[in-house]
Amino acid sequence: MHRHPDDYIKPELMACCGAREIKDGDVVIVGTGFPTMAANIAKYTHAPNATLMQESGVFDARPRRPALSVGDPCLNPGAAMIGGLVDIMGMFLQAGWIDVGFLSGSQVDKFGNINTTVIGDYNKPKSRLPGSGGANPIGSLAKKVLIIALHNKKRLAEHVDFITTPGYIDGPGSREKWGLPDDTGPHVIITNKAVMRFDKDTKEAYLATYHPDTSVDEIISLTPWELKVADDVHETEPPREEELKVLREVLDPQRMIRIYEARGYV
Repeated sequence: MHRHPDDYIKPELMACCGAREIKDGDVVIVGTGFPTMAANIAKYTHAPNATLMQESGVFDARPRRPALSVGDPCLNPGAAMIGGLVDIMGMFLQAGWIDVGFLSGSQVDKFGNINTTVIGDYNKPKSRLPGSGGANPIGSLAKKVLIIALHNKKRLAEHVDFITTPGYIDGPGSREKWGLPDDTGPHVIITNKAVMRFDKDTKEAYLATYHPDTSVDEIISLTPWELKVADDVHETEPPREEELKVLREVLDPQRMIRIYEARGYV
C-alpha cells in the first residue's frame, strides 16, 4: 500500500499527475518547471527507462537541481548528448521518436488547442504573447501531449483566440485534414483543480478526476464550455510518499516548486 502524506501543496500534486502519464521506456521532451519535475518523478519511481530531453539539445540529462531554463548549464554534466535545437526537433521529433511532450499556454480550449500568440483580435490585440517557440512542432508531432494549465475562465476557453499549437483543432478528423500524424495529439489537461482527458469521438476535454478540496460543481462553474463528466469521475489520487520523497529530496530540495503558489497554482 502507498501512503499518501497530507502535507503536500497543489503544485506537487500536479507534478505527480504529470508523472503518472509517463510510461517506462517513453521518450519525453520537457521544458523547465512542472515538466522536468513530473518527468523526473516518473524516472525515479515507475519509469526508470524513460529518456528525457530538452529542445535546446540536451539528451538524457542528470541535473542536480531544477533547471532555470532549457539552456541551464546544470543540465550538461552527465548528459548522454549535448547537441542543438535541430538535433532534438529534427532528428527526434520530426522523425517520430517522441512519445510524450509537455506544454502550457496562456489559453487552452476544449479541443486542446494552445494560444501563446495573442489575446483578442490578432490585428488589434489586447496583448501580444511570446509566440510558439518549440510548442507548435511538439504539439503537432509528439504522440502524446500533456498540457499544464490554470483552471479559470481566463486561461481556459471554449475556443482560443489564436491557435499557436494545434490540439484537435475544431473536432474529429481535423488533425488528419491538416496533415498531422494520426497517432498524435493532446492526451490530458492537468490543472490546479482537475485532470481532464479527451473523448475519443468528440475530441473534447471532459472531467476525469477532481483534486482534493474541490468538487465537480466547482470545476464545471470554472470551465467556459459545457464540460462533460466521466461516468467514473473520482477524486485525484494524492501524491504518494515515494513521489514526494523524490521531488523534495532528490529533484527539488530547495522547494523551488513553491514559486507556483505565488503564480496561482493553488
